[in-house]
Amino acid sequence: MSSKEPRGWGAGAVATTLVLVRHGVTKHTAAKAFSGGLGGDNPPLTQEGREQVMLTAEWLKPLAPSVSTVVTSPVLRTVETGEIVAGALGARLVEEPAFAEIEFGEWEGLTFGEVAQQFPDEMKTWMGATEVAPPGGESFDSAQARVLDGLSRVLEAHAGETVVVTSHVSPIKLIVAHALGAPIGGVFNMELSPASATVVSFFSDGRASMRLFNGLPVSRDHFAANTF
Repeated sequence: MSSKEPRGWGAGAVATTLVLVRHGVTKHTAAKAFSGGLGGDNPPLTQEGREQVMLTAEWLKPLAPSVSTVVTSPVLRTVETGEIVAGALGARLVEEPAFAEIEFGEWEGLTFGEVAQQFPDEMKTWMGATEVAPPGGESFDSAQARVLDGLSRVLEAHAGETVVVTSHVSPIKLIVAHALGAPIGGVFNMELSPASATVVSFFSDGRASMRLFNGLPVSRDHFAANTF
């Protein structure tokens, strides 16, 4: 077979699988407010958020034998999420700064409605241009560069493993867009629920495969069946 001919899925390639868990709700999540990384007020999980994560951690328990590491963003709500998940799986917790949420600058803590009223032109432009940042904040293009740097480090350090990553809406969407070879603007067309799990496998030959998107712990059957 020529090296240019396609090979079967998984043939001769090692898969590194990331289970990307969004943090549970905070006061900003409940209010549908912009909540960035370490540059914001860094709210903790609410009690509801902790309960959401506990359900997801219980749902992920069948993965415990194959997961030795939970990688977390350094932001408080994701660290708390990571601690709960790592405790349930008996895994160690390590931080990856590149997986922090986008910084929203002057929009931090404001709802979408408030931003639309106070920054109408800026918000309209931001919604259609990934290179544009909120005032004092960070653009999706800039965030993509650091998130993919972090992804490369994790894939290198954990080649062939299954790793849980506790992160935020924007970094998870950016990783999914990268895995699918989709335009970065696709982040505006994805929705992730609090404490949801998204599963992506990256293969050593350069391919990637999304196995699950925005999964919620209605049933543990998917994970128990070890289908990824």
